[in-house]
Amino acid sequence: MAKVEVLMPKMGESVAEATVIRWLKEVGDTIEMDEPIMEIATDKVDSEIPSPVDGVLTEQCCQADDVVQVGKPVAYISTEVGAISEAVPKASAPVKAETAQAVAEPVATHSNEHSSNGAAEVGDIPKRSDSGKFFSPLVRTIAKTEGVSVQELETISGSGQDGRVTKADLLGYLPNRSAQQSVTQPAPVAVPAQIHSSTAHVGKVSVPLMPGDEIVEMDRMRKIIAEHMVMSVHTSPHVTSYVEADVTNLVLWRDRIKDDFQKRYGEKLTFTPIFIECLVNAIKEMPAVNVSLDGTNIIKRKAINMGMAAATPSGNLIVPVIKNADQKNLLGLTKEVNDLANRARINKLKPEEIQGGTYTLTNVGTFGNVMGTPIINQPQVAIMAVGAIRKKPAVIETPSGDAIAIRHMMFLSHSYDHRIVDGALGGSFVRKVADFLENWDINRTI
Repeated sequence: MAKVEVLMPKMGESVAEATVIRWLKEVGDTIEMDEPIMEIATDKVDSEIPSPVDGVLTEQCCQADDVVQVGKPVAYISTEVGAISEAVPKASAPVKAETAQAVAEPVATHSNEHSSNGAAEVGDIPKRSDSGKFFSPLVRTIAKTEGVSVQELETISGSGQDGRVTKADLLGYLPNRSAQQSVTQPAPVAVPAQIHSSTAHVGKVSVPLMPGDEIVEMDRMRKIIAEHMVMSVHTSPHVTSYVEADVTNLVLWRDRIKDDFQKRYGEKLTFTPIFIECLVNAIKEMPAVNVSLDGTNIIKRKAINMGMAAATPSGNLIVPVIKNADQKNLLGLTKEVNDLANRARINKLKPEEIQGGTYTLTNVGTFGNVMGTPIINQPQVAIMAVGAIRKKPAVIETPSGDAIAIRHMMFLSHSYDHRIVDGALGGSFVRKVADFLENWDINRTI
């Protein structure tokens, strides 16, 4: 019987493994080429693995919620005629031991960080706890490396299917582990309130239920977004600077050329690629906002990879990234913005398309908001929100003196990490972006 091995596909340079969400085909099912056989997930993107051949699924090498390394087999498909009668359902095998061992080495670098917690050395973590809670091979490996007992694992709120603890849950729990333990243990001496509040982990708030209330559990993406937002605010001291820009020339220019632009290039010209172009030009003049902070080391980014926050139909947020935005003209930016936005709405983005951003733009004006205070998309150090463009009376300078006229005005909000970006740089940067918008050439040709 000719058997074809289906491997976990490579989904980006920094993606080493993926979590199995669910099987779409069972052993014995007939499969056509390119038909999806299973759903997988990385940090934010859900994807499908298609069949490389026509045939019959004869073996599943992993279970739902297992973490599988890129390049490892996930299934076998027979291409022989009559393979259905020979296909025998097999118990799904757990990810091989070497898979867990391969990911244990980078995780082990955290062990010194928690060695002072006083946690006792733990033995092998069982696949299922006494309460029946399932732990994947990767979670068990990380827990053993970090000295987390099965009892402690039981206390971690899981975002996986049926409340299972995932790699992200465990790694998000570890940095706050010592603070959580200090809260639960009685302190030998009184701790000043201002010191205690700055170090203690904020626990779960008890929420009373009222008649008619409905409880709806967050979906997987919303849980990840929530964790990422809390982590960002906890990591970076946020400061926000505001500027109001007169974008009248820009609005008039776009209104004049947008129909011809769409006829010539088949692309709708929105304001987003225009904002991105102005941001890129400002970053070229002030590259100190295009950095990341690793402890006390500043990483100066060579590439300008522009993230653009986009809402999905489910109401969740995703940030596709335009790589090397400084190397694209306005037409190129428009095509990429439209493509990424369209595929974000139908959940068809690839994992590598939401990674590697160095600066992020979010357009709160899409929802009719005039301004916002965006949260930094870690590990970046700054993010800009653009508000709705509104007609307002404004004072303008004319050769004959000041006058009041109706102008198109817009607020820009720039949030930045005050550890590395001070007020002078953060405020000057948003002013520079506003200058590019206000000085837009109304006679520009494309």
